[in-house]
Amino acid sequence: MAETVQVPGKEVAPLKLYTLSTCGWCRKTKALLGELGVAYEYIDVDLLPPAEKGTVTEEIMKWNPKCSFPTMVVDNQQCIIGYNEEKIREVVSK
Repeated sequence: MAETVQVPGKEVAPLKLYTLSTCGWCRKTKALLGELGVAYEYIDVDLLPPAEKGTVTEEIMKWNPKCSFPTMVVDNQQCIIGYNEEKIREVVSK
């Protein structure tokens, strides 16, 4: 399975972020989560070996059929697609 990067912080809910290393919106999302001081994990999908990339892409498509980035899965129950500061702040403030 793909290696995820754990970012320490306040535990609000399991947050899994799927990103591209070259994506500006992905960087903004990571920066916002850092600013909010919450714990999350992320995977830079474009840096994965081809075999893992396919598996992770299938995982993303369960939540986001367009497979766009960033895709954030919250507590395995909700998905935030793209950079949506309002929604992210709402989720982490619960």
